[in-house]
Amino acid sequence: MAILSILLAALASFALGAVWYMALAKPWMAASGVPVGADGKPANSGSPVPYLVSFIAMLIIAATMRYGFGLAGITTPIGGFFGGLAVGALFIAPWITLNIGYSNRPWFLAGIDGGYAALGCAVMGLVLGLF
Repeated sequence: MAILSILLAALASFALGAVWYMALAKPWMAASGVPVGADGKPANSGSPVPYLVSFIAMLIIAATMRYGFGLAGITTPIGGFFGGLAVGALFIAPWITLNIGYSNRPWFLAGIDGGYAALGCAVMGLVLGLF
């Protein structure tokens, strides 16, 4: 059951990321400086590599959160949601903000990427709390 919960949590967060970044595609591409092709999509959008690497990262995060939730005694969906939100908003989003600050990219990008980190981890935690 542990592997299934980790896989479902990663899938849920990955799906949220697809919706999040489709909705914020233009401001994200402008703020991040991603090269864009003639079709207006990222130049590497045809490559599966970024998606594969992203999903592997989601699996690692979900597995780590599951382990941490076990140590913390988080066993409910609402506890998982708030535990995940804390991980995303208080660990991952500040680190993203730090990197954006040093790379001299627009601060708006921290809101986009950090917002996804917070919500993505909250969704992960919610799913993990169901199992």
